[in-house]
Amino acid sequence: MSAVRIARLSEEPLDLDTHLRAVEDDASGAVTTFVGRVRNTDPDATDTVVALEYSAHPDAPAALHRIAEHAAAGTDAIVAVSHRVGRLGVGEAAVVIAVASGHRAAAFEVCRTVIETIKTDLPVWKRQVEADGTTAWKGLGG
Repeated sequence: MSAVRIARLSEEPLDLDTHLRAVEDDASGAVTTFVGRVRNTDPDATDTVVALEYSAHPDAPAALHRIAEHAAAGTDAIVAVSHRVGRLGVGEAAVVIAVASGHRAAAFEVCRTVIETIKTDLPVWKRQVEADGTTAWKGLGG
């Protein structure tokens, strides 16, 4: 079975439990998760952030799968990762990652590698919307 159980972009809200179920494995003694949520602040914002609008390149799902595969390579890790697209309000999950492995070190390392690589390599862009109507595009991945 593939090390990557879920690697998708979704317009629907992300569910952590779905990702946890996807990485269930009797040989895995460790499970780590990461949930990246929309927050109401940003160092570049002059007003309260009220939403993020995510757009993705058509190749983004395949890129996300490659990111997860690369992160898990050489380990016993199992990965489930999703990224939202569309308009998300404050508090909504933009990214959900679950990683299972035999031991915690690999689970933590793979999870961190997935999110850090998403931030730099996934062709997803976000438009930040502030309460006063100001908007700002953020670059590739982050």
